[in-house]
Amino acid sequence: MASQGSLAVSLLGYAAATLTTLSFFPQALKTIRAGDVSGISLRAYGLLTVGVAAWALYGLLSRNGPVTVANVITLVPASVVLERCIKAELQGRRRRGL
Repeated sequence: MASQGSLAVSLLGYAAATLTTLSFFPQALKTIRAGDVSGISLRAYGLLTVGVAAWALYGLLSRNGPVTVANVITLVPASVVLERCIKAELQGRRRRGL
């Protein structure tokens, strides 16, 4: 059975994971609604999304619940924004004849 100290640490981890995970949803919703990704760096969001996926894998392999849950959920809005950035980049290249 887990001690109260380790339970408190786990609860802190889940609380932190919840806050940081929720922070990605406003950007994804704004991107979906407005359809504008001009202010978002494709490279930065690509690195971020790969990093989130790596953290999710790390969480799974290390059996760290807060890390796994937070990053698997964060992959959803991060992937949506990344997909929109890639789509905009590809459409821009087609328009420029590249």
